[in-house]
Amino acid sequence: MATAMAATAAERAVLEEEFRWLLHDEVHAVLRQLQDILKEASLRFTLPCSGTGTEGPAKQENFILGSCSTDQVKGVLTLQGDALSQADVNLKIPRNNQLLHFAFREDKQWKLLQIQDARNHVSQAIYLLANRDESYQFRTGAEVLKLMDAVMLQLTRARNRLTTPATLTLPEIAASGLTRMFAPALPSDLLVNVYINLNKLCLTVYQLHALQPNSTKNFRPAGGAVLHSPGAMFEWGSQRLEVSHVHKVECVIPWLNDALVFFTVSLQLCQQLKDKISVFSSYWSYRPF
Repeated sequence: MATAMAATAAERAVLEEEFRWLLHDEVHAVLRQLQDILKEASLRFTLPCSGTGTEGPAKQENFILGSCSTDQVKGVLTLQGDALSQADVNLKIPRNNQLLHFAFREDKQWKLLQIQDARNHVSQAIYLLANRDESYQFRTGAEVLKLMDAVMLQLTRARNRLTTPATLTLPEIAASGLTRMFAPALPSDLLVNVYINLNKLCLTVYQLHALQPNSTKNFRPAGGAVLHSPGAMFEWGSQRLEVSHVHKVECVIPWLNDALVFFTVSLQLCQQLKDKISVFSSYWSYRPF
């Protein structure tokens, strides 16, 4: 019995020492690694001026929008950080082969809130990590778990802002300030939406037609959606309208793809550290972690 108790005490002492090393050394090593990765992610969002390597006004990037299935919509969108600074779109109307051209007014920019929000969440995650520098001593596993949960929450929110576009009703799209960004003004039978989906910049153009008051169609207003389908109906002003055609074009933004990879790697690191801490909690149920 005495031998068994001595062995247990010795094992416990070894585990205590391993746990102390984990709190004092490995945790900070992981925090440094997380900060390095997230700073790289942050640089993708700020897009430093070419050749300087430092943060400054974001450079302009032109993205050619197109679809392999149709050439009815073509365009170039200019992205400057989290804002669309220019847009140049051509739309070929199928029924009469008419070509429409519309572009942003020169005095206008359109903020992409998805990018702005994702960047802010990354900045918050970096702030949380920076508050626990090398001089800080973690005393319990609970402290580490709490920090990792807070960082993971910000990273998950950042990722979700890019991977989950907002669901909008057609009246919300119609009321959006984006519709007033163009010169010449958009025709009344067109709606435009721009959003981020994963690593892609997406442009959707909806062609509309008015439903006659005596129409035999059963009017059913469409709810919110990322992408509405032909046949979706809505009421705008005194008119009832239906989507007749939908044109979606997109392009890949390489640095958004980088950011998503950084988010995934960082979340994995956080989870791995949480798992290591949790292993020790099973040995000392009485310890506050």
